[in-house]
Amino acid sequence: MDIEQKQAEHMNYFMKEASTLKGFALTNVIVEATSHPSLFAFSEILSVPNVVELEGTENSVYLDLLRLFAHGTWSDYKSIAGRLPQLVPDQVLKLKQLTVLTLADISKELPYDQLMQELDVTNVRELEDFLINECMYVGIVRGKLDQLKRCFEVQFAAGRDLRPGQLGNMLQTLTDWLTTSDNLLVSIQEKIKWADTMSELDKKHRKEVEERVDEVKKSLSLKAAVDFRGPEEIYSESGGVMDYEEDRGRPKRRRHPIG
Repeated sequence: MDIEQKQAEHMNYFMKEASTLKGFALTNVIVEATSHPSLFAFSEILSVPNVVELEGTENSVYLDLLRLFAHGTWSDYKSIAGRLPQLVPDQVLKLKQLTVLTLADISKELPYDQLMQELDVTNVRELEDFLINECMYVGIVRGKLDQLKRCFEVQFAAGRDLRPGQLGNMLQTLTDWLTTSDNLLVSIQEKIKWADTMSELDKKHRKEVEERVDEVKKSLSLKAAVDFRGPEEIYSESGGVMDYEEDRGRPKRRRHPIG
């Protein structure tokens, strides 16, 4: 079963749980969801009406916690930790995994120094173990650990929940891309049309050249025959266009009387 299918099953489970509970009872669902080892998306849980109703209540910090796991990073948590419930170890692990996904979305080449700072890891061995065992083995990222360059080269990373307003930006980007594609398609079609026109002109020119070559060949062939055989034979063979008497051109011999 791939990670997307697992995500969908776990998401449906927690959405159903959240739909049947209210108030403080929802906090356990949120903690369980943000601790689950195979769940990395939370926007659908955030959209459940009972969860939305936590806003402005004494349990709203759990709504903020869920938003953090949907869009935030480990560094974000540290900056507001005093206003949020304390994380259990599984939540700490999950938030660090999500941090890697965020960084991988920004750049496909992640320096070890940056990763160690963002994840609060003290050495390269610990960082590589985390990337291998808690990220690549889990299936949320694929890539290459380059010890020579001291970086993680990302080949694949699972997507995170979209931030508020991010969908609009993505739609605009797709719209711009479609416009560019349409313009490119028109340009390609025009070039194809031009190429077809040039091809027809080339065929026409080639035909004219071939016809001219044939005419020259015939003319040269005729001239060569005349030079070799004489015009009288050529013309007489061509149907008697000219009547040429061979004897007319010869001087007549006179006879002298015998004395």
